[in-house]
Amino acid sequence: MLSYDSPVSVNGQNSPASTVMSATRQNMASTPKTVRLPAPALSNGSLTNGAASSTNASLAKQHHIWLVTGPAGCGKSTVAKYLATCLHIPYIEGDEYHPQANIDKMSAGIPLTDADRWDWLTALREASIHELEQGHDGVVLTCSALKRKYRDVIRVAPYFTPDLHLHFIYLDASEEVLLQRVLARQNHYMGANMVHSQFDILEPPTKAEVDVIRVDVSRPADIVMAEALDNVLKTMDQIQEASAQK
Repeated sequence: MLSYDSPVSVNGQNSPASTVMSATRQNMASTPKTVRLPAPALSNGSLTNGAASSTNASLAKQHHIWLVTGPAGCGKSTVAKYLATCLHIPYIEGDEYHPQANIDKMSAGIPLTDADRWDWLTALREASIHELEQGHDGVVLTCSALKRKYRDVIRVAPYFTPDLHLHFIYLDASEEVLLQRVLARQNHYMGANMVHSQFDILEPPTKAEVDVIRVDVSRPADIVMAEALDNVLKTMDQIQEASAQK
């Protein structure tokens, strides 16, 4: 099971997941950070030991938004930070973009309404596009995106941006598993009672949402992160190959 207290492997080194997940809005910077740790180079969406091939250089550059989603306690920040580190792209913590009014409501155990979320979702979409406009090939974003219509707000991003691909990585686990994890948190405004309220409105992605990668997070953290990264790399390969055939 993905636990905040179990060690996780990042680039071959073990680091406690509690260190990754315990960061809150109070002790994180107000702007997204780009994690830059040593990692193999990326070529054609695959991890390699060399630079990108000349063939890839001749293709149109593909850009990606990887939105890691799921209810409270599913490990969004852990998985997203790992992906951002391995891919050498910026990471945006969605919780940092909540207005104070939303945080106050959640801290008081009051579920957010649709009206509370619209500006937040739009801000996340625009922040992701901004990172790409700075020259990055991709960005990793965390957002619960519990309903189909919330995900659709972010899906607007590629409409007017050539070669931009949006992907959702849905971290799937039962309410019981996630409740245990949230109960183990300390000094986080998202209380355990919010888990049930999120499952009350949760609309898990359907097969019709073909841009969704589903990952079972009831397993050990290293397996979860390895599977997420493998799916990301395979998806990048497929898109690059499709682009080459055009």
